Amino acid sequence: MKILIADDDTISRRLLEKTLEREGYEVVAVDNGRSALEQLSLPDGPRLALLDWMMPGMDGPGVCAEIREQKGRPYIHVVLVTSRGAKRDIVAGLEAGADDYLTKPWDPAELTARLRVGQRILQLEDRLVEARETMRFKASHDPLTSLFNRGVIVDLLSRELSRTRREKGCTIVMLGDLDQFKNINDTYGHAAGDEVLRETAKRLLASVRSYDLVGRYGGEEFLIVLNNCDSGQAMLRAEEVRNGIESHPVQTKRGPLPITMSLGVLASDDWNLHLVEEALSEADAALYRAKTDGRNCVRIAKPIARHEVPQETAK
Repeated sequence: MKILIADDDTISRRLLEKTLEREGYEVVAVDNGRSALEQLSLPDGPRLALLDWMMPGMDGPGVCAEIREQKGRPYIHVVLVTSRGAKRDIVAGLEAGADDYLTKPWDPAELTARLRVGQRILQLEDRLVEARETMRFKASHDPLTSLFNRGVIVDLLSRELSRTRREKGCTIVMLGDLDQFKNINDTYGHAAGDEVLRETAKRLLASVRSYDLVGRYGGEEFLIVLNNCDSGQAMLRAEEVRNGIESHPVQTKRGPLPITMSLGVLASDDWNLHLVEEALSEADAALYRAKTDGRNCVRIAKPIARHEVPQETAK
């Protein structure tokens, strides 16, 4: 494990360095507080630090305080090394952000034991962060496809529409539905259906830009949100998505299964919509037209087209 030693005393620093190298640490040694802060602020900087209390440029407690002000970084376990033994000094160091302290002259066995404690704390910290991120992912993503779940993708769409209105831009909304998906489940079983859904998610992500949004809207329906798009590109982009889905059969344990998708598409600058529910309703109406027009096609939601739909088709 990488460890930082910061001590302006050359002999003390060399002694610490040799001791820790024998213990298997990758040692980074500096002779002042400013250099220590720079090393600890690097993206791949040490996670363990031994800081002398008194150093030129910035003392050990000052380095601790600066480190603790940094947000969004992995935790750094800091041990202050000091000849000060008064309780008030120890308390001041701990309050500055140090995790532990070691008094001079230090004992090699005590030093390595305290560092092992620091390593265990860092391991526990990493596990907690991993568990928190796992819980966050599960709360926001569909467990089968790993796409955004319905609640999150609808919320993201709402935010995107609000931003688009403010900036007078355009967001393209696509609501896609796998054609005849019930037949896949009924004929080949739900396990094969799950394979199809997972592969569909991969193809959708491959058909859009890295900063576009894709979510599972429900069942075999998917919601795609394209940011900062020209409305004139809506049909072209939707056809790219549709072609990506039908490009080749999905390889499942029951054999290859061809799939297609129908899409209803809405460009926000064609409409004066203020609620996300309105945008979804219009995209859903366009998707319904795609289904009734033979499936595996794209239909654009236009205000004039909405009113021209024959009564019997609109049912």
